[in-house]
Amino acid sequence: MILSKSKKRLVSSLIILVCGIIIFILGLGSTGLVDETPPLFAAAGRAMSESGDWLTPKVNGMFRFDKPPLIYWLMGFFYALPKNEIWDSLGTLSARLPSALGSLFLMLMIGDTLFCWPQKGDRQFLTPIVASLCFALSPLIIIWSRTAVSDALLTGTLGISLLLFWRRMASSNNNDQCISAWVFLGFAILTKGPVAFLLATFTITSFLFSQKDWEKLLYKINPKKGFLITLLISVPWYICELVKEGKPFWDNFFGYHNFQRYTSVVNNHSEPFWFFLYIMILGSLPFTPFLYHGILKAFCDFLKSSKESCNVAETLYTYSLCWLTSVLIFFSISATKLPSYWLPAIPAAGILISNSFINLKNSNKSYLYLWVFNILILFGVSLSFFFSNIWLSSINDPEMPNLASELISSGIIFKAKLFFSSFTIIAIITFCLKSKNIFLYLQVLLLIGQPFLMSPIRKLADTARQLPLRNISQLILDIREGRETLAMIGIRKPSLHYYSRQIVFYEPNSKEGLINLSERLNTDRRENYEDQPNYEYKSLLVVIDKYSSSEKHWSNINHQKLGEYGIYKLWRIQKSDLNNYSEFLVNSGYKSDWKNRKVEKF
Repeated sequence: MILSKSKKRLVSSLIILVCGIIIFILGLGSTGLVDETPPLFAAAGRAMSESGDWLTPKVNGMFRFDKPPLIYWLMGFFYALPKNEIWDSLGTLSARLPSALGSLFLMLMIGDTLFCWPQKGDRQFLTPIVASLCFALSPLIIIWSRTAVSDALLTGTLGISLLLFWRRMASSNNNDQCISAWVFLGFAILTKGPVAFLLATFTITSFLFSQKDWEKLLYKINPKKGFLITLLISVPWYICELVKEGKPFWDNFFGYHNFQRYTSVVNNHSEPFWFFLYIMILGSLPFTPFLYHGILKAFCDFLKSSKESCNVAETLYTYSLCWLTSVLIFFSISATKLPSYWLPAIPAAGILISNSFINLKNSNKSYLYLWVFNILILFGVSLSFFFSNIWLSSINDPEMPNLASELISSGIIFKAKLFFSSFTIIAIITFCLKSKNIFLYLQVLLLIGQPFLMSPIRKLADTARQLPLRNISQLILDIREGRETLAMIGIRKPSLHYYSRQIVFYEPNSKEGLINLSERLNTDRRENYEDQPNYEYKSLLVVIDKYSSSEKHWSNINHQKLGEYGIYKLWRIQKSDLNNYSEFLVNSGYKSDWKNRKVEKF
């Protein structure tokens, strides 16, 4: 049966949708929040839904001006749905859905764009699926799309906006006012701030620079009306927050989290200028060789289009090159560098990789070399698991001291050997058979690997790292008396605040940390909508890790042992004993330092 184009488009989208659900949604809420940043996002979103304050994000009794509110609003929306505590008992599904849905919708947009605008006379049905999977199966996208932070949502909103801009320029429909592209750009700015607008501007500007009829293309995206729409969507929250909170908001959001992060190193995230070239390799595995081939082909198209007029409907690869290059240059200049900064470039990388899939029907020696290199990468990954005893012994995670043995006993190492060796063998067989659809076959195997391999890895990490914190949080809820204050010493985990729903005072295990805690209980008296600690109560609860509890200045304080989970212990300490020991340390020459730093690390 021959399907019409509209039905083929629907079938293609349904296949991409099912693949996206497997990658991004399946088992999304089965594990707890991963410290340390996701619980902060989740706590802010939940606080909005429960307190009714949808304007100002707050966590642990403090303002959280790190990010604009869209991610918190979406989380809060899911937390506010009926019976949330039943269908989302761990609170992770509501927190992670904005990231997962952002990537899922972008995946659909990539596929639909390539279906509606096939490049270079391409066969339409398989290429959109391959391009979407090149994006979705990126190791970085898989990780961040299932994490309760704003990076994947920025990638989704910005990526959809950029693709809608290109679709408008490539379209012959003169009635399209290009409204939706500017709307999604407004959403992107509400997700992570001005960086979204800058990346969009650099991408579109560099693309227009390569086109002979750039004035016509600029007119088609309707910049005057569109810019106003983006402003109306994104700016009101910033104005309201600035009017309400004033200088603290300005200094924290614009000063620290935007300007200072870009111009100076924040939180020790210093990397060399070429850092994102390295991340580019990791972010497109195992098909990285084809990304570089796609970049080379697109660069040739870029040079060609800058010299002569071309069909705009066949410039998606040139546009993707401008997109990827804009992200690369912008964040390479930034003083603070994190792997997640590369996420906005991965949709463009997926589209560029799909260029190789198109050209496989014209195989030559260059493709032979690419596939040989690609198979060598797969062989190297397989080999690393067969010699896992070498690198397992080097794992030294104080929060998961038995991780190496648990990886073996859980069967994860065996599954990894089986999966990657099978993956490599099938790659070699399909390569020898000169299969034109080798890309798709390998992507289907990677898709199968998500529930087969990634699910048990996530479960093991959750059991070893996060379950003890959930258990000790429940113990706190069960035995807390007199609205005692709560402190965490040593290893700092914001998930303790999220799961215990209490104000938590975080301090290092140093002598200065002990003095800080004593002083802060008297002067830094916080509260929020769900916890109003009784700061006059005679005792406090302290969660302390086993390494910090061995420090003499902590172990010497009289304490009642209430429970122990993993590396974490729960003590009850009399405030008088804490104050007396603090006074002793002060008399010995030690001083508090909490007033000279940001009280919380976060």
